[in-house]
Amino acid sequence: MVSFYPSHPNTNLFPADGKGFPHFMLKEIYEQPEVVQTCLSHYLSEERFLSGSSDHFISSPLNQIHILGSGTSRHAGLVAQYWLEQIVGIPTRVRSASEFLSAPLPVVANTLTIAITQSGETSDTLAAATQQQASYSRVAGLFTSRLIGITNQPQSSLARVVDQVFPTLAGDEIGVAATKTFTTQLVVLACLTVYLARCLKTVSQERSHQLITELQCLPVKIAAVLEQQKAIIQEMAQKLAPARHCIVLGQGVNRAIALEGALKLKETTYIHAEGYAAGEFLHGPIALLEPGIPVIAIVMSDHSYEQVLNTVRKVKSHNVPVLGITGATVPSEASQILDHQITLPTTDELLSPFLTVVPLQLLAYYTAVQRGLDVDRPRNITKTLVVPES
Repeated sequence: MVSFYPSHPNTNLFPADGKGFPHFMLKEIYEQPEVVQTCLSHYLSEERFLSGSSDHFISSPLNQIHILGSGTSRHAGLVAQYWLEQIVGIPTRVRSASEFLSAPLPVVANTLTIAITQSGETSDTLAAATQQQASYSRVAGLFTSRLIGITNQPQSSLARVVDQVFPTLAGDEIGVAATKTFTTQLVVLACLTVYLARCLKTVSQERSHQLITELQCLPVKIAAVLEQQKAIIQEMAQKLAPARHCIVLGQGVNRAIALEGALKLKETTYIHAEGYAAGEFLHGPIALLEPGIPVIAIVMSDHSYEQVLNTVRKVKSHNVPVLGITGATVPSEASQILDHQITLPTTDELLSPFLTVVPLQLLAYYTAVQRGLDVDRPRNITKTLVVPES
């Protein structure tokens, strides 16, 4: 049965949380180490993606990848685009499902299309996937293309549209703002990336093992972020709560996390938040800055570091407070510029989105609480859930 929550709230469908959390959103944020571990165990086993054989999944050559999604799922697709292009070397295009319906991507030989939807019932994503499958059917026999789905509900409508479904195994997510379903979408996409890199031999065996090892360390590192950063995030939420506008900056693989962090703030706090690539922010949007607008900057010690720090310096010159999310190895000069700082455990720079998104989720949650809002049921938003028949 498909239920739309909270447009038709039925408390019988959503039993009270028995784990002592005041809201489902906070409970689901704290469940991320567990569900990431479950998802990793599933896809890193010998029977799943990384079995070493591509016969059951892709046909060689693979010319391009299309990713379809909406909202948070589209942001997961943007992270995957960075991975697939930088690790696998396959041109990848991410299209909002609603935009795809009116402007479909050209059908090209040997294309893999990935439809991402938390519920498997998102109407525009389903329609886009159906349209793409019909396009593939019209050219069947001329070349090989495939359509797969990533969803938290493998028995949903999406399964009837795509060739193969890959579940995220996140369990029920009651809070309207997606949190644990986003991180498990990233797990599936990261494992898929490593799998394709192995099949197509675009990375060395040593590098693929290194990525797998780093993936396996993520549950412990996410747990560390949740346990160690609570006080500073709550302090930052108090600073952010009175704001009417907010800017979130990221670069490279964390550009998508800036977009996702801004979306979480919009959904839960009703603060007008915008996410930007740090370098692009200087080309026009910096005109938005004024003293009352806080900026959140993701500053990691990777190849984007200098560009992000340069943007932060320019932002600070306008007397704007900057809240920083940084890696443990970021140079001390960044700490001297930032007004508040959340320090994350060290991980492979390509996998940093798994960690950088967590404080943004918590910041959105605690800011909404500070503003006295209904965290689990934001206004004007419906969430599709697949509820088992009684």
